[in-house]
Parts: sequence; C-alpha cells; structure tokens
Amino acid sequence: MKKILTIISILIILLVIYQFKPVEQTVDKVIAYTSESSLINKDSLSIKSRVNIPDGYKRVRYPKGSFEEYLRNYKLKPYGTKIINYDNTEYFWQGGHIGILEVPVPKNGLQQCADALIRIRSEYLWNKNRKNEIGFNFTSGHYCSWKKYAEGYRPKINGSKVSFHKTAAANYSKDNFYKYLNLIYTYSGTLSLYNELKSVKAKDLKIGDMLIKGGTPGHIVMLCDEVVNDNGEKLFLLFQGNTPAQSVHLVKNLEDDAHNPWYKLEDDIVLGVSNYTFGSTKYVRFK
Repeated sequence: MKKILTIISILIILLVIYQFKPVEQTVDKVIAYTSESSLINKDSLSIKSRVNIPDGYKRVRYPKGSFEEYLRNYKLKPYGTKIINYDNTEYFWQGGHIGILEVPVPKNGLQQCADALIRIRSEYLWNKNRKNEIGFNFTSGHYCSWKKYAEGYRPKINGSKVSFHKTAAANYSKDNFYKYLNLIYTYSGTLSLYNELKSVKAKDLKIGDMLIKGGTPGHIVMLCDEVVNDNGEKLFLLFQGNTPAQSVHLVKNLEDDAHNPWYKLEDDIVLGVSNYTFGSTKYVRFK
C-alpha cells in the first residue's frame, strides 16, 4: 500500500511539472524516475566508466587524443551530485540525469545550453594547442575568433551591424580566453550554431556531434559516447547544459527504460531528452 501511495505521489508531482517538461509518454517517465538503470556504475568518475555497454554492443574506437576520446573520458562529479544553477540554487527537477560533468558554472549566468558546449569544444582546442581554430559566429553571422580577440580586437555592435577594432592590448592569457568566451556566450547561441555548423545525417553521427533546435529559445545536446552492435545499430550517450545556466549533466533516457541512459538516434524523429522535446531532429558538427 505504501508503495502504491508513493507512485501516486510521484504521478501528481510529474503532472504539476509536466508543463515545464514537454516529453511524451508520462508513464515511461514514472518508471524511469522510480528505478535505476542496471547499466549505471555509481562508483565511477568519468563518462566512460559511469555507464556500462548494453548486451550485444561494443564501444566504437577513436584515436587517442581525439575530441571523441576527450569527451568519452570527461570527468564526472560523484554519483548523486545535484544540478546547481548559476546562482547556487538547486534546479527544480533532479530526476533526469545520471552524472554531473566537471565544468564550472560562472556566476554571471551566461553559460547556458549552447554556451556550455562551446566552452567544452574551446577548452579541448586550447589544451591541444589548436587555439587558432577557436572561433564562432555571432547570431548576426559575423565571425569572432579567439586569435583576433587575443590580439586586442573588439566588436562594435550597432543593431545587426558588427565591426571589429583594435581597442585593447594583446593578451593571450587563460583569463582573457574566458573573457572571450563570455563575449561569445552573449552574442552566440543555438540559432547561430544551427545556421553556422554543418548538418549531419543520423547514419554518420559520431561522438561530439550535436542534436540542435535553433531558436530563441532553442536547445542543444552533445553526443559523448557511442556503441555499436553486429548489425551496425548505434546507441549514444548525451549531455547538456541548460537555461538557466547550470551544471552540465549526463542525461537519462526517460523513454526507453531497456537501454537507459543510451539513445537510439534517427533522422526526422520527435525525441524527448530529459526536460526538453525536440519536435524535429537536426544534427550538426563542430568544424
């Protein structure tokens, strides 16, 4: 009887917050919410070690030092760590994740969903001494590179018109790099990435690619691990930032309890990811 009352209570809670979580199949969500996946390793501190491989699958191999391996081995906080907003408050819903990535969340509130992925990509390039490859389009379409920013060039913005002028001394420091990223967070986002980046078909997806809905607001998640079976069918793990700016987190699959937290990704499908539903799927890849 106590178990039945607990499930009824959870159903009521889900109905209250359903307007904030437009994901289909509420019953499946209740099951996922009340049960732990057998594929989760709680005593682990990386994406690769946190989640076991489903039966019949094997991990797709990537070169050592690649962006794909960098993401797969990304460090996680201890299991059970909560999602924290930029203002140090707890996110209202803690039922959709199985790990928190070791990505600091600035107190300025700028590092939202697209920004968190921009940061992770930029830090990889920085660490690999590929700094001259760091650059992103503003929503206006104007390209802003770390190289020119470090040389002292700053944007002058007048409506949709943007021009760059040397107004600061050259500064190639890590502190200045994060100031550059704050600029990108301010003037770039899901819409700019949607328009800027190359689209990818589901059959060609790999770690580091992203599922995106461009807009204001829009949303974006990144693929961070990949397995394949003998029939060539692939499954992926996903992580996301969010709005408000908050902990970057590895998400559950609330609609496929058998494979949770792995996702099967296809072209032109409606896909629920944690607290967001992608009404149509478009995949993109960083340059």
